[in-house]
Amino acid sequence: MTETTERKLPNEGNRPKEEVEELLRIWAMPKGFRLVTAVNNTVIGLLYIGAAFAFFIAAGVLALLMRTQLAVPENDFLSQDLYNQIFTVHGTTMMFLFAVPAVEALGVMLLPQMLAARDLPFPRLSAFAIWAYVVGGTVFFSTVLYDLAPKGGWFMYTPLTLKEFSPGDNADFWLLGIGFIEISAIAGAIEIVVGALRTRPPGMSLSKMPIFGWAMLIFAAMIMFAFPAVILGTMLLEIERSFGWPFFTADKGGDPVLWQHLFWFFGHPEVYIIFLPAAGLVSMIVPTMAQRPLIGYNLIVVALIATGFFSFGLWVHHMFTTGIPSLSLAFFSAASMAVAVPSGIQMFSWIATIAGSKGRFRINTPSLFVLGFIFIFTVGGLTGIMVALVPLDFQVHDTYFVVAHFHYVLIGGMVFPLFATFYYWTPMVAKRQLSERLGRWVFWLMFIGFNVAFFPMHITGLRGMPRRVWTYESGLGWDWLNMISTVGAYIFAAGVAVFVIDLFRNFRAGEGGPDNPWNAGTLEWLPNDVYSARSVPLIDSREPLWDHPTLPQEVQEGRHFLPNAPTGGRETIVTSAIEGKPQYIIQMPGPGWSPFIAAVFTASFFLLLTIKLVIPAVICAVIAVGAMLYWTWGLDPGPGKGEVEIGAGLKVPTYMSGLSSHSWWAMIVLMLVASSLYIAYVFSYLYLWVVSPEFWAGRASPEVPDWLWPLADAALIVLGTLCMWGAGRLLPKPGERRLLMPVLNALGPLLLAAAVALEIYAHWQTGLSPTANSYGAMVYMQSVVNAQLALALLFMGGFAVARYFAGKLDCERRVSFDNGALLYYYAAGQALFGLVLIHGFPRMVI
Repeated sequence: MTETTERKLPNEGNRPKEEVEELLRIWAMPKGFRLVTAVNNTVIGLLYIGAAFAFFIAAGVLALLMRTQLAVPENDFLSQDLYNQIFTVHGTTMMFLFAVPAVEALGVMLLPQMLAARDLPFPRLSAFAIWAYVVGGTVFFSTVLYDLAPKGGWFMYTPLTLKEFSPGDNADFWLLGIGFIEISAIAGAIEIVVGALRTRPPGMSLSKMPIFGWAMLIFAAMIMFAFPAVILGTMLLEIERSFGWPFFTADKGGDPVLWQHLFWFFGHPEVYIIFLPAAGLVSMIVPTMAQRPLIGYNLIVVALIATGFFSFGLWVHHMFTTGIPSLSLAFFSAASMAVAVPSGIQMFSWIATIAGSKGRFRINTPSLFVLGFIFIFTVGGLTGIMVALVPLDFQVHDTYFVVAHFHYVLIGGMVFPLFATFYYWTPMVAKRQLSERLGRWVFWLMFIGFNVAFFPMHITGLRGMPRRVWTYESGLGWDWLNMISTVGAYIFAAGVAVFVIDLFRNFRAGEGGPDNPWNAGTLEWLPNDVYSARSVPLIDSREPLWDHPTLPQEVQEGRHFLPNAPTGGRETIVTSAIEGKPQYIIQMPGPGWSPFIAAVFTASFFLLLTIKLVIPAVICAVIAVGAMLYWTWGLDPGPGKGEVEIGAGLKVPTYMSGLSSHSWWAMIVLMLVASSLYIAYVFSYLYLWVVSPEFWAGRASPEVPDWLWPLADAALIVLGTLCMWGAGRLLPKPGERRLLMPVLNALGPLLLAAAVALEIYAHWQTGLSPTANSYGAMVYMQSVVNAQLALALLFMGGFAVARYFAGKLDCERRVSFDNGALLYYYAAGQALFGLVLIHGFPRMVI
């Protein structure tokens, strides 16, 4: 750590007191019940983390009920039906309502602070995501109280979850509720990707970004490509349950294993989606406790990228016993072992950094949880290599050995770093630290309890105890092992209970806590208020607080960039994605009711659909869409404020469209999500053809429409594309009118919708039924996927036309049109490819 004294700062001297007062006024948080309208990342992040932790405790209570049932043989504490519901809700809550939301919440709260940004670029999107998650998650979890919870396990394997074997609405609550919550997670991922790439401080190139920023960037990218597969899976299963389209019914050409492919293509990357942010947090804590830079920064970045890449080649790791070909077994077994290499790189980096501190590594509550994580996750990784070996996996696949393995990976790899985070970063958002004395009690109770609970399960599994059983006979050699595991679970729960007591005693959200109590080197420990850092610092290293000890004072005095509010509203600096060069100012919205209303009524729409109340569901959808349109109406302020000075005589625009716009980047991310979902559909289509070719129409089949139908469809799509291109060319100058422009803008989406409708009719007139077999179901599913985009584009087109007639859309103020046009071009390309697939592929089949 060296001090650099000769630096040219953007501004000189103290800034006027009036500027600070203006920032406090602009960024002030709502009071009382209006707190639900807040969009500040610190408020949203804390609410998000609090909700996720509440779900963790609730799911933990369910785990204790299960362990109590399994403590002794032939127990009748829980009925089999209730046990299956509790088992399903526990796993679902831990994976979908706790693990992913918790790390995403940490990204929302910590990432802007680490980047010294005033906020993430789409604060209302974050607010929408949190409230949708809270409402939807709470309703889903409460189903266990009303005998409405699903019973098919958190993985919801078919055919168990088909209507024939799971009647009622129980499974539908999982399918619609979890599908909706996944969409909420994708919304958060869009925010994180754009935030990490475009709102870094000046001078912070990608090579200087904190490791947690890299981890969250890769985490969000993995969500973009993994979650659409399970969203498609839930769509297929819900459509089969509701309308009888046979995607998973074997006697009509479907295949239950298709569900496993779609689910585990999401499910195995999800393990690393959970682990990578936690590893990023550890990579931030270890250097601080060692008081030296992290060893192997570049290698860790490569390891994070490699882990994210490899994780998408491991999904069949969960399917070794499903009868897949031997070549596939060999490939996925090798890939499962290869992923240990980048994880090992990170482990050795942490150990080397600790060893390199030469005995100065501080042992306190955060570092204890980090050391506990290293031990537990290493054990989980070793057992992961074991189950990657196909012969061993055949023996232990459906036993408690696997239960022990994934709890070592998930709790060791995520929960222990999360508790380290709680104790490490609490001073950043609270008036005082959590208790060190109670923290040590929390750690040792959790560490001892965890190992007592889960290590014996390895032996239980090797002795043959199967997973997912609600009771067992005495005398099988499992009795004492299950009792030990139950005792350990209660010890672990006692540690969590002590932590909750510590929270109630010491946690008080707000300013006034100790400044940088750990002597960390990263930007989240700058002095901050509701507006985040007083000014956005110029960065020239990875540990700026160590390399420039006077930086906190300089930032507080407003001697760096954006020390005021030049547009009179909420702003932050947008920098280039690679080098971190200032480009323009984002004008961001403040608190508002519309994201909250949109979230509540969107959640209500999905939940009312679950219980088949269609008309109330449609009413809720209309209200939700109206709230979304209202909140987006003011998000395109236009270039009216011109350029403003942000420091060092540097003037930047206050508005940007095209490739440099943060909205353009967000739309590209959304298009990648849509393409991932469509790729999952194409995989499903071809997979069902491979397993059930006898149900597929051939070139001479009367179920294949004549060539004139796809040609007419393609003509409509191309004509619509030309309309959108022409509308963009005809955008008028400010104050002018060109009435052909809104006509073309409206006509493009209408032509795409007409093409989708014509495609449906083309197949219907041949007599093809979506309920007859898997071929018909997959053909019509193509139109369902395209219809989703067409519906979104109809709303976006109408929105752009309304802005045109309101005088808010022209050749300069054009973001709302550009976003719609981008999505339209993608949708047109997808639709044209679909025509080739649906009409061309059967003609290739004899």
